[in-house]
Amino acid sequence: MRYWLMKSEPDEASIDDLAAAPGATLPWTGVRNYQARNFMRDVMQPGDGVLFYHSSCPQPGIAGIAQVASSAYPDPTQFAPDSPYYDPKASAESPRWMLVDVSFVRKISLIPLAALRVPPELSEMRILVKGNRLSITPVTAAEWRFITGKLA
Repeated sequence: MRYWLMKSEPDEASIDDLAAAPGATLPWTGVRNYQARNFMRDVMQPGDGVLFYHSSCPQPGIAGIAQVASSAYPDPTQFAPDSPYYDPKASAESPRWMLVDVSFVRKISLIPLAALRVPPELSEMRILVKGNRLSITPVTAAEWRFITGKLA
């Protein structure tokens, strides 16, 4: 089992949207970074733990716990000309962008980014590395246990 931090802008998909979705599951559409895509395509597996992170908002931070609910499959937004995530170089025969489904586990009291910077146990967490802007980052088992056991 692996663990991940997945960022979403709450006006696109919040932890409340995930909880209210049919089956409490959403496709993680719109990822257009190759490294994040490769995590979904090559490494993520159903059952992996997810820290659901609200980003690009007044109070960014971890808002809930989720899990990977599917293997990777082509992101349909790459094929839709009216989508902001449309990719004219992608085709059904040769998709460029993949996604996984994510399912709701529980909402937590927001753990702000500033609070993640305090404990020495989280000092190496990828989201805290200067310049890191990836929307999906691995989380170590120790970081997962610390966050879900002490902060969440």
